[in-house]
Parts: sequence; C-alpha cells; structure tokens
Amino acid sequence: MTDDAPVLPHTDGHVRHITLNRPRVLNALDHASVRALDAALAAAEGDDAVTAVLVSGAGDRGLCAGGDIRALHDDARAGAGASLDFWRDEYRLNARIHRYPKPYVAYMDGIVMGGGVGISAHGSVRVVTERSRIAMPETAIGFVPDVGGLHLLSRAPGGLGTHLALTGRSVGAADALLCGLADHHVRSEDLPALTAALSGCTSPAEVTATVLRHTTAPEAGELDAARDWIDSCYAADTVDGILDRLRDHGAPAAKETAEVLLTLSPTALVVTLAAVRRARAAGSLEESLDQDFRVSTRALAHPDFVEGVRARIVDKDYAPRWSPARTEDVRESDVARYFAPLGARELGLAPRPGES
Repeated sequence: MTDDAPVLPHTDGHVRHITLNRPRVLNALDHASVRALDAALAAAEGDDAVTAVLVSGAGDRGLCAGGDIRALHDDARAGAGASLDFWRDEYRLNARIHRYPKPYVAYMDGIVMGGGVGISAHGSVRVVTERSRIAMPETAIGFVPDVGGLHLLSRAPGGLGTHLALTGRSVGAADALLCGLADHHVRSEDLPALTAALSGCTSPAEVTATVLRHTTAPEAGELDAARDWIDSCYAADTVDGILDRLRDHGAPAAKETAEVLLTLSPTALVVTLAAVRRARAAGSLEESLDQDFRVSTRALAHPDFVEGVRARIVDKDYAPRWSPARTEDVRESDVARYFAPLGARELGLAPRPGES
C-alpha cells in the first residue's frame, strides 16, 4: 500500500484504522476509494484480532466533502453511465457500514458532506467535534440527497430533517446530535488520546466505554430554538406550501430560508420533499438506498444537475438557469418518474415482497 493510495488501512492494537487519503480534494470519494474502503472493511471483518474499525480523513479540513462532483458532472455530460456503477458500489458500501458486525467508529471532524455522511453517519459510533460541519447540500447543484442521508434526516425530530434536506444547510456538533446524525461529541484536541485508548479495547463494550470517557458536552446549537417555525412551516404538503408558510411566518429566519430555497433547483426541491417523506415510510436503510439509486439515476439525466455543477463548481458564477425555473411548474408526472422502478438495473438491496 503506497502513501498515495486513496485509502490507507493500518492496525493499531485491536483497531483497524482506515484513513481516507485524498486531502487535496478534501477526501472526496471516487470509485477507487469506495472500492478500497469496502475491501478494507471486508478484511477487518474477517480478522479475529480486530475489535473495531476507526475511519478518519487525512489532512486537517475534514473527513470527506462527498463524491467527486466534477467526475459525476463530466459523466453526465458525456452520457457514459460510469456514475451509476459508482453509486451502485457506494450505496452497497453504505449498507455494509450500517450492518457492520464490529464497532464502526467514524471521526466526523471538520467538513462532512454528501457521500461523507454516507460513510460515517450509518456507523455505530459516530463522533463529532467542535469543528464539525455536516450537510447534505445536493439541492444547490440540482441533485437530490442520496447515500441514505434522507433515511437519517426523515427520522430527525419534527421538521428538522426536511429543513436540512431541502436547504442543504450545514450543522455543527449539537445539531448533528439532535438530528440523530451523530452519537458523541469529543473535542478535536482529544481525538489522538481517544485513538490511542481505542487501540487497547478488546470488546465492543470497551469501545463504547472508552468513547464515553472522552465525551464532552458541545456548545449549544441553533436548531432546537428554531423548532417553532421549522416544525410548522415544513408540515405543509408541498414545496409551494412550505414557501408560503415561511414567507408568512413572523420569524426573520423563516423569511430568510424562503429566499434561500428560491435560489435552489425547483425540480430537486420537489423531488427531495417527496423522497424524504417516502424515506420516512421505508422500513429499512436498504429500502431507502434502493430509492436513492432510482432517484439518482433520473437526476443524473436531468439538465439541472449539469447546470447546477456548472454554476457552483465549474464556472462559479452562482447564476444557475434551472429548468423549469419555478416550483409550481414542476409536474407531478415528472416527479413520479424519479421513483419508478428501473427493471433489471435496480440496485436491489432490500428483499422484494415474498423474499426473506
């Protein structure tokens, strides 16, 4: 394993430490890194000497900024379909992490976005720090939150998950704990001591106890105090209804949020609202990931994705030309197509009716 490999696994005592190693792009996931992480997890699972795995990111900026957006953008423009192969393996990796039989400790330190949420927030021991900024920002680029993120957000208290899914706003440690995206807060300066202590753990119970000994209370977040307007506004049945409630609410933050939503892809917003509510009804993460694959497949072919990436990442003019330009012009039939079965191309993680 060379130092320029996308994933660097090494064993420290009883812990297999897996480091995402693309710091120049904030450890963004490409297909090679997904495959390497999956292989590292498989090897650790089969090693009786390994009590737990610990996943972190190289560099000092964060765990992972998500998928390689430029590569997805280029593939969408070319119509090559490599993105579908990438997502197929990525979503299977998310499911593996969720079902991993050993403690899966994720250091969600610094920036954790999109695909970074998928490789951390489905783990069993999720650690945030005072530096954590966690988000699913896909609607800003004409896409829909994936990697099982909506499965998590749909189970957040009240309207918080819908708020985060539609706006793509980032949250810190306290709000991540509130929304069920993380389990423990540890100061970033204490992570090296926690890592050293974990190496001596010989059982899952010791891993849990060790993390708890290093846990501290985070600074107060922002979302709990905003529950009044968030819960009432996001209870509306449609995006247009949510926008009306946000505009009419007396809280300045509600009106500001309406202005933010109006800058995002109308199609992505309407599909995301439908997707988060379907995810809430889903019985398992696997069902949600199957839905994510259908939605991502259709979103890749929609012009808003290429346009959103162009405006935010390629040209950086921040002036996307969405099609259609208004939420009221997004047709129900177009939204329904995002969730239609893919036939032989289905991801197929969840068992079909009648299967065990």
